[in-house]
Amino acid sequence: MPKHVVKTIFMKFTPVLAGAVMVLAVIAPQLTSAEAQEKAQKAALPPLAEILSDRISGKADAPVTIIEYASKTCPHCANFHTGTLPALKKEFIDTGKVKLIYRDFPLDGLALAAAMMARCAPKERYFPIVDIMYRTQQNWSRAADPNAALAQIGLLSGISKETIQACISSKDVHAGVMKIRGDGDKQYKVASTPTIIINGETFKGPATIERLRKVLDAELAKAKK
Repeated sequence: MPKHVVKTIFMKFTPVLAGAVMVLAVIAPQLTSAEAQEKAQKAALPPLAEILSDRISGKADAPVTIIEYASKTCPHCANFHTGTLPALKKEFIDTGKVKLIYRDFPLDGLALAAAMMARCAPKERYFPIVDIMYRTQQNWSRAADPNAALAQIGLLSGISKETIQACISSKDVHAGVMKIRGDGDKQYKVASTPTIIINGETFKGPATIERLRKVLDAELAKAKK
């Protein structure tokens, strides 16, 4: 199955913000002034460095590192997270052999909003929220009002209305997520999602557990030498 290919229009960062702004509109009215908005953001959000830090699953000193670049509206990313990842986690991540670094590569405004909102949640809730997003992707991304459906996921996951509002309206969070996207493009030439990087090398072809197992076992063998 082909990966979700990045379209040229999304290589320009500014238009991608439009969908994220729409999410804010459905959950709360805008603050009355820029000063009030900035004050509310600082009160409701975790530190920016924490919001934009890498999200890592697995032991920090695992001998093999996987970096995944993904978009939360990408159906192939959803297939990876609901199909391959559970087996990968059980066999390699939970056993301390591999650590997974998840990085955002939003392909549209709704994916950007989802990425921002998930990052503004407490770090221990990040991967559970991402899991919900991928498992229910067909529902919220195709809802009559996908922005409201996405906001509802945040609320049901324990993110406060105030935090969602502050997060989606934050220029710093927006810029930070888009920088993660841009850095992935520059460093690894990410051209589709999901893109899987194993110990610095881009994994080619379908990311099935069978194909990944062969590469990971080879990398683990190298690490033992």
